[in-house]
Amino acid sequence: MELVKAALAQVLRTLRLREGASGPPAAVSRGTQTEADADEAGPSGPSGLSNGPPGPPGGAEEELGGPRCEGGGGSPGPPGALRPFQLPQRGDTPRRNSSSSSSSAPSERPQKKLSRKAASSANLLLRAGSSESRGWKDPLSSPGGPGSRRSNYNLEGISVKMFLRGRPITMYIPSGVRSPEELPSGPPPENLSLDWVYGYRGRDSRSNLFVLRSGEVVYFIACVVVLYRPGGGPGGPGGGGQRHYLGHTDCVRCLAVHPDGVRVASGQTAGVDKDGKPLQPVVHIWDSEKLQKLQEIGLGVFERGVGALAFSVSDQGNFLCVVDDSNEHMLSVWDWNRGAKLVEIKSTNDSVLAVGFNPRDSSCIVTSGKSHVHFWNWSTGGGALGNGGLTRKQGVFGKYKKPKFVPCFVFLPDGDILTGDSEGTILTWGRSPPDSRTPGRGGAKETFGIVAQTRAHEGSIFALCLLRDGTVLSGGGRDRRLVQWGPGLAALQEAEIPEQFGAVRAIAEGLGSELLVGTTKNALLRGDLTQGFSPVIQGHTDELWGLCTHPSLNRFLTCGHDRQLCLWDGECHALAWSLDLKETGLCADFHPSGKVVAVGLNTGRWLVLDTETREIVSDFTDGNEQLSVVRYSPDGLYLAIGSHDNVIYIYGVSGDGAKCSRFGRCVGHSSFITHLDWSKDGNFIMSNSGDYEILYCEERFTGGTWQGVASC
Repeated sequence: MELVKAALAQVLRTLRLREGASGPPAAVSRGTQTEADADEAGPSGPSGLSNGPPGPPGGAEEELGGPRCEGGGGSPGPPGALRPFQLPQRGDTPRRNSSSSSSSAPSERPQKKLSRKAASSANLLLRAGSSESRGWKDPLSSPGGPGSRRSNYNLEGISVKMFLRGRPITMYIPSGVRSPEELPSGPPPENLSLDWVYGYRGRDSRSNLFVLRSGEVVYFIACVVVLYRPGGGPGGPGGGGQRHYLGHTDCVRCLAVHPDGVRVASGQTAGVDKDGKPLQPVVHIWDSEKLQKLQEIGLGVFERGVGALAFSVSDQGNFLCVVDDSNEHMLSVWDWNRGAKLVEIKSTNDSVLAVGFNPRDSSCIVTSGKSHVHFWNWSTGGGALGNGGLTRKQGVFGKYKKPKFVPCFVFLPDGDILTGDSEGTILTWGRSPPDSRTPGRGGAKETFGIVAQTRAHEGSIFALCLLRDGTVLSGGGRDRRLVQWGPGLAALQEAEIPEQFGAVRAIAEGLGSELLVGTTKNALLRGDLTQGFSPVIQGHTDELWGLCTHPSLNRFLTCGHDRQLCLWDGECHALAWSLDLKETGLCADFHPSGKVVAVGLNTGRWLVLDTETREIVSDFTDGNEQLSVVRYSPDGLYLAIGSHDNVIYIYGVSGDGAKCSRFGRCVGHSSFITHLDWSKDGNFIMSNSGDYEILYCEERFTGGTWQGVASC
């Protein structure tokens, strides 16, 4: 629909160009002035504006539609005028304004009102600059005389055509460039390097938090794997530093750390590249010390994404087990050094949440997920076990209630297995006598059955972690508790995670007695069971849409679909404060003073908040559709608000930014506003819309009153 509307707008503009090719320069009056008054006033009237150097009657000047500014009711000052925007010519010749245009030659025909329809950047540049200053052909002096149509104008050398989502967009060379040869031939030499990543993906992922041999904490968010080096002591402030593995092209969904504590496997989901071409899921094995990729496996093999990973333990980590996110959740074992797949089998139609090798026997693999625990035996010897060397035994719950989910499990030193489930129960799976009917690499294989049940948490158990001292740590969902269990699953001590950080998602043991806890609200906590936990990494829990930087401090503000407004300290890489907006925040901008910030919401409502007290000092609503951009002018006297109702609303702002009053609105876009920005002098607004149209608005003031806006 957006493309259809844009095409219709372009057709209307083309028709207007053809019909008005022989018409006089256009002018329009506003306010209380009528169309008859405008006709009587002519171009020399108080609000008449010239479109450029005067030409002979019936010349090639076309009627140009453009954005229109409607003044706010009761605003003092004379009525304003609209006029087409004209790029400044090269040299010292000043741009024509209302005073210089008053002496223009009067038109022989009555002036027409500007159309309310939008004018594109293509119409602007047809009028911009003189041919003498640019060295390009003047349309008025072209063959055919003054009455020739605009279609005869030679655009070669002043524009570049781009295609955005299949639609041709004309982008024009800046007016300060004499010829295309003056344009830079390539991108600038400067490059950006990633310094810090705010956030941790704990809301919807598992197997996402480990500690390396170096003491660095490894986790992921988006397509970045972060290696975080904590600073300070347990329970103290954050600090430290970050390194980043940037080899992935789409979101990382799971991690596994090699037994040597150096090499890491990370699996990504399927996606698309910047050109819209599909990206296939893949697993990277890389060196965490050098941040170099060692191997890439599974390209073209996995579907949708990689759901779970695990290195073998007993054989120096030579094998890697992968579960993909296809409907059948294919389970495969790889010799990752050679990049060779050894065996593969359909796992289950239900979701698989965790996978792991038995640390005592790499021929034993365990998977768990929705309503199941599966014990797998595999052999590299071929078909002795059938299906390429993989067989499965399903865990039988028997007299125990079958849980809806089994999100986690852990191997104990004595060979037993603990599983945590959605009922808040820890089940102990003990070894049964070998089954002679199941031969394997080492002869008969052991089977597992439930030997004990322990009620541990209210709600789901999301994480189990075996500590160095042999005790086990469990993390709950609903109750947000961390519980340490001794021999026989006797509770030793516990701690509760503060509610603002969410439930426990993952647990890792750091140096000494330090614990790292990832939460479902995308926070990474550090501390211990005695002193408690404090956040070292925090982030949003849903899509991030609004971002703005403080004008003078190393701080920035964000908002998004999680309804949180967050102010971040760029010096210590920490959250300064957060505020619940109760609605989705989509855009924000600081006042040049830094004392207040404007935030646009998805309901057409926007707020002005004091950055120190976090109190709302102004509350307005413009339209009933979402706001996509808010921008203060460089001098802080005006605020422009772009809405999905295709309108830009203009407000006057007090010196400290606390008070705002409506001055008017700019109309003319044929689609929703996506971006806008002010010129350095605050006299022009450039805006983009959903159909990739670029419009320019010019503001004129008389006695401090908003007078009008014109288009490109």
